[in-house]
Amino acid sequence: MTEKWLSIVGIGEDGLQGLSAIARSLVDRAKVIVGGDRHLAMLPTDDQREKIVWTSPISISVDEIIQRRGQSICVLASGDPMCYGIGVTLMRRIPVSEMTIIPAPSAFSLACARMGWSLTEVETLSLNGRPSSLLQSYIYPKARLLILSGGKDTPAIVAKILTNRGYGGSEITVLERMGGTHERIVEGTAASWSETEVAALNAIAVYCIADAGVIPLPRLPGLPDNAYHHDGQLTKREVRAITLAALAPTPGQLLWDVGAGCGSISIEWMRSNARCRAIAIEQNSSRLLYIADNAATLGTPNVQIIEGKAPHALKDLPAPDAIFIGGGVTATGLFDVCWEALRPGGRLVANVVTVEGEQTLFQWHERVGGDLTRVAIQRTEPIGKFLGWRAMAPVTQWVVVK
Repeated sequence: MTEKWLSIVGIGEDGLQGLSAIARSLVDRAKVIVGGDRHLAMLPTDDQREKIVWTSPISISVDEIIQRRGQSICVLASGDPMCYGIGVTLMRRIPVSEMTIIPAPSAFSLACARMGWSLTEVETLSLNGRPSSLLQSYIYPKARLLILSGGKDTPAIVAKILTNRGYGGSEITVLERMGGTHERIVEGTAASWSETEVAALNAIAVYCIADAGVIPLPRLPGLPDNAYHHDGQLTKREVRAITLAALAPTPGQLLWDVGAGCGSISIEWMRSNARCRAIAIEQNSSRLLYIADNAATLGTPNVQIIEGKAPHALKDLPAPDAIFIGGGVTATGLFDVCWEALRPGGRLVANVVTVEGEQTLFQWHERVGGDLTRVAIQRTEPIGKFLGWRAMAPVTQWVVVK
């Protein structure tokens, strides 16, 4: 079916009168109107057409829309339906050839107009229905953040995260119900934020100001070792940076982190780009807690954590674009399972510190090639009143592209 039967119309706080002529015609011609209570309340009180109100979970309403395929249906959406909006959700199930999408200005565009910020120079994210810890990876000195709020409590949550991170002086602007007659702007700082009467419909603008002495965390691989909670099973900073460079993350790619330890490789893979995904596989139950804690603290709460031992735990996981094996390389059948699952063109990187592990990597190298590298790192440590070099355990790394 290629006939356009579904229209998605972005609507602002100014309601129907703010719609373009084309958008208004799509609303007027529809036989069924879909939207939230706030959107449907914008229609005339005598509108007798069938209405569908979004349910929780929203997938129920999406199924109902699809069951009516071919009918004239109009979805009313806030702002730009393709900016963290319902249009993105519907596009996963319905081809664009069957839709007409008319956006209104997004909350980000409206916020930039109010703040005098360039949209191309700000960080944008949504905390609506998403973990608030996502914010952690966006914080750095002088960052300008635009945040879609999850409700009236979100500004206080943002203020607390900023303050705990050492950015208590950050300037927070809450923009309520932009574009309507009830628009309001509330300003304050993270450390002193106390506003409780906030409209549920709001966006948050933040100008990040670091407290004195705060050292920002880089987005490049190689975070300081003390950024992680761990029990010793941590890929050290220098080796971690080399490993992430070998894995070469690209936006949208999926990583298997086999023998994840405290999750540092998965976390820094995902910190490289908001669209990167990772699955951390770890058999030690206490380390699973470290992974979850580190992921939330460092802004990657969506890392998928699998408890189990490879290769059995890898069964039925989605095909990866890259695999890192940081532990358990000697497990029987591990390479065969990983190599078969890896997408063509994908990269497999394995690190070992034992002779037995090196023997295994050499056997794998004999089968499919790749590059073997020995990484030796030395750090200075006090020797009495002087400094001396203390060698870390050498790491043998194998990198291969399928």
